[in-house]
Amino acid sequence: MKYKILGIFVLTVLLIQIIPYGREHTNAHIVVEPKWDTAETRALFFRACADCHSNETKWPWYSNVAPVSWLVQHDVDEGREKFNISVWGIQKENEGDEAVKEVKEGEMPPWFYVIAHPEAKFSDSENALLLKGLLATFGQKTEKKEEE
Repeated sequence: MKYKILGIFVLTVLLIQIIPYGREHTNAHIVVEPKWDTAETRALFFRACADCHSNETKWPWYSNVAPVSWLVQHDVDEGREKFNISVWGIQKENEGDEAVKEVKEGEMPPWFYVIAHPEAKFSDSENALLLKGLLATFGQKTEKKEEE
């Protein structure tokens, strides 16, 4: 019975590899990046954020294996849609101020990303430096701007 279940599982894993979603790993051209306050801010951003929030995604081997490839593709698509530094100033809604809030609240980078990318785990001082740099680079919406 357990061989039958194992066989069905293996067959299912093999069959879902046929589904094409999640394997089109394209990185569009970089149109324009923001003017970073320092090279260090940019380096920290690229260490923890750029895979989902730029057109410079590094696609790891597991991003080619369904169903993980589906999750990775979805996260990159959603990240680029909300905030993509490779089309800075051109993208309709580039939520730089939201990025500051997400990092400050510990929502970004997501815990599951940090597991697969330990370099994205920052020390407290690195996190503070990133926050300071993001604020300087992207600014923060003020109540006055939001009212307009």
